[in-house]
Amino acid sequence: MKLEVQLKEHSYPIWIGQKALSHIADYIDPGRRYAIVTDDHVPRQWVDLLIEQLENACVISFEHGEKNKSLKTYEYVQEQLIEKRFGRKDAVIALGGGVVGDLAGFVAATYMRGIDFYNIPTTLLSQVDSSVGGKVAVDMGTVKNIIGAFYQPKAVIIDPDTLSTLDPRQVRSGAMEALKMGLILDEELVKEFEKDQLDYETIIARSIDLKRMIVENDEKELGQRAILNFGHTIGHAIEGAYAQVPYYHGECVGMGMLFFIEDEKLKERVRAILDRFEIPSVPDYDPDTLLSYIVHDKKGSADSVKTIRVRKAGSYAMQDMTYDEIRTVLLRGGV
Repeated sequence: MKLEVQLKEHSYPIWIGQKALSHIADYIDPGRRYAIVTDDHVPRQWVDLLIEQLENACVISFEHGEKNKSLKTYEYVQEQLIEKRFGRKDAVIALGGGVVGDLAGFVAATYMRGIDFYNIPTTLLSQVDSSVGGKVAVDMGTVKNIIGAFYQPKAVIIDPDTLSTLDPRQVRSGAMEALKMGLILDEELVKEFEKDQLDYETIIARSIDLKRMIVENDEKELGQRAILNFGHTIGHAIEGAYAQVPYYHGECVGMGMLFFIEDEKLKERVRAILDRFEIPSVPDYDPDTLLSYIVHDKKGSADSVKTIRVRKAGSYAMQDMTYDEIRTVLLRGGV
């Protein structure tokens, strides 16, 4: 399957298909020079599969984990590109999950003021969401994605076969970003999560197609694209406050969505889906602790933050809420 992100200056294809990594020359020039940026949790079989098909590629790997989506790791990857004498005609391949895609994309956006990069997401979370849209960034401490840019890839190549080597908890976590897309835009996608037999290729394709449409309408998050933050306002706060647990990002998004689903019957449906996917229950949090993270979230302003509410599946409403109003939501709870 091929989808196309149509933008004024940076249109690009999204390829989705099993065995796509085994036929990489169908999607990128195998003779070009590449730096494959990855982390030590990406199975070596996927790295080797790329290396075998590319004529001039090197691997730059870093330790896995959100804590390494940092300026320190960013500097390390940049130093490797300099040491290997990469030039403007060379390219970066991001091979991994959301951390790899965000960091490698930010490296590509800023190395020599920008070189090409290709995004090959290997986790469900990145396949259904973060690989498309061009938001690349690193964290600063516990503040997520605060330093970054909008920088579109040359292409996105999604091979569902990579899910076969993924930790089942990561698959379940990643599915929450697809569920988010369904709750705000497409009830039929929500229903996919309620079927006896889950079809992940359908879930990936539908979710990423919805993401594509949003990005086309609002590339730099000046309007509609903000709806993709559904579940993230409180989800990011839980993720930051409980970094020592640790919760996975998608798990936190799943928890965070509950706070802003206003229809009780829909909330019951979502709770059932979260239980099926073994998403942890919302922890016994301190409202003021979570609020301190929300206040420092990059999506907020000095006195308010834009929130996304869902009254019925497939629809949404935006609302600027003051931090006092957010505190009231936290006091009420999401369950």
